[in-house]
Amino acid sequence: MIEKHIVLEDVDPAAFYGVNNVHIQMIKALYPKLRIVARGNVIRAMGDEEELAHFEETIQKLEKHCEKYNSLTEEVILGFVNGHPSNQPDENGDVILFSISGRPILPRSTNQKRMVQAFTSSDMIFAVGPAGSGKTYTAIALAVRALKNKEIKKIILSRPAVEAGEKLGFLPGDMRDKIDPYLQPLYDALQDMIPAVKLKEYMETNVIQIAPLAFMRGRTLNDAVVILDEAQNTTSQQIKMFLTRMGMNTKMIVTGDMTQIDLPSSQRSGLVEAMHILKDVKGISFIMLDKSDIVRHKLVTSIVEAYEKFDEVRKSQRDAMRSEKDALRDAAHKNDSNN
Repeated sequence: MIEKHIVLEDVDPAAFYGVNNVHIQMIKALYPKLRIVARGNVIRAMGDEEELAHFEETIQKLEKHCEKYNSLTEEVILGFVNGHPSNQPDENGDVILFSISGRPILPRSTNQKRMVQAFTSSDMIFAVGPAGSGKTYTAIALAVRALKNKEIKKIILSRPAVEAGEKLGFLPGDMRDKIDPYLQPLYDALQDMIPAVKLKEYMETNVIQIAPLAFMRGRTLNDAVVILDEAQNTTSQQIKMFLTRMGMNTKMIVTGDMTQIDLPSSQRSGLVEAMHILKDVKGISFIMLDKSDIVRHKLVTSIVEAYEKFDEVRKSQRDAMRSEKDALRDAAHKNDSNN
């Protein structure tokens, strides 16, 4: 009789063992000749060498399944133990990965699909579009998939800490407490894709890093997917600094919404400038999302359309006023010349 220790490295043990340990109890029942003890992320099994080899292979397959789909079922366990795993709902080639609830995360519009395709062919992507068009969520899903597939070693998510009508100094707590609200949308997306225990481990070991843009200065980022969110609020110097952090085996995704620039009116958005400067550089993809890509509540589309109409009317009024001023100035010059 021999003993084997199997360490669950890529999954949350609680999800693997099931509610009230129902999954591990079923596995024990399916291997009655083995003595199996599961504690923490370590499974100890004692018994015949041949039976142990089959058990270890099954656990490894179940772990990979659980990592990919974030769930296990009795049907899946039975299928792997008997050597006949059931078909899984990933025949759709558009699936990026599966959420912690097992829901497939996939591009839901034409431009989101273009974004997924660009991730394969380009090392740098600019994804620009209105609120709710899925640019940030899709970017994070692509990064998490690359991490799960071991194509990269870390994910780095960043945002400029620009106030949208409120001042950082009035928020309670230390610097981390003041900054976290600006980064919360990034946490929300990660929590939808990575089990809580695993996400905490990734954060503690810096496999996943979330930081304000200012903290990027001086770094060289290798073997990573690096995402800059809300890039419309960067200055020219900030976005240049960020883009030049790119190291070996690294992909960068820059997202932004040109209609929600919170910079002072006298300051030009670094995103606008960067897209103009880099438009002809090979290896960079530009994905322009629009209101047809919005996947939030249907009212969001209506709100975006209403603001677009308002901006068009305001621009027309400004142009008319400018034309009137130019006409008055020309008339004044003419009168001066005649006199």
